[in-house]
Amino acid sequence: MAEFFHLMAVPFAACLVLTGIHAYLGLHVIERQVIFVDLALAQIAALGATVGFLFGFGLHHSANYLFALGFTFLGAVIFAVTRFREEKIPHEAIIGVVYAVAAAAAILVLSRAAEGGEELKSLLVGHLLLVGWPEVAKVAAVYSVIGLLHWLARRPLLFISQKPREAFNQGIPVRLWDLFFYVTFGVVVTSSVEMAGVLLVFSFLIVPAICGVLLGQGIGQRLWIGWGIGALTSVLGISASFLWDLPPGATVVCAFGLVLLVVGLGEWFAKGKER
Repeated sequence: MAEFFHLMAVPFAACLVLTGIHAYLGLHVIERQVIFVDLALAQIAALGATVGFLFGFGLHHSANYLFALGFTFLGAVIFAVTRFREEKIPHEAIIGVVYAVAAAAAILVLSRAAEGGEELKSLLVGHLLLVGWPEVAKVAAVYSVIGLLHWLARRPLLFISQKPREAFNQGIPVRLWDLFFYVTFGVVVTSSVEMAGVLLVFSFLIVPAICGVLLGQGIGQRLWIGWGIGALTSVLGISASFLWDLPPGATVVCAFGLVLLVVGLGEWFAKGKER
């Protein structure tokens, strides 16, 4: 038990920090029906990191973080300006194209690096086992600031996420608020990808939010359910990683898949009994 806490306390704390902000952002993503925006922004951040790596900065160097952040801001601008009142093309389609291009570009960039394969693996699954308390504290501080900003702007953000057409009709500057949303979202994703990798960040964003929507009513209840699911899955994934000597990032992602399956089946059986 002592060995478990010595090795896994920091990764578990990192997972809890990720749960706090991503479960909330995931509810916005589901309301906006842009499920892959997190994956796209995460991949854009990864592309920025690979470009910084090609310029000679370590993958977790502070300068490389700035590369990733700059690329993510560019992605945020693209997603904000491509939101239209009447969408001939679903916004999700644009996001998917951006993701595919960013992923392909990252592979091309890493193909020029001698250790490209290992760096790509690190970008996908992160480095949870190597995370230290200072890094967790830094990320928690960043997320706290983002959370406060979103709380202060909660009314227009939620209204635009839930009723975008009405927001346009009422003259609300939707694209400006979208830019605020995606830029702050991009800061979160950039910090998360550096620590946890693309796949785990996507899982923390989507799975708790889906479970919240399935099991709860209203934003508050869904958020608490999402936080609970994220914390529970972190415990399961980190414990399984320790017991079976598995990579923690990939293990937690698989744990999220299992938890979502259980919640989905439970909801299906409950609906069947009602019918």
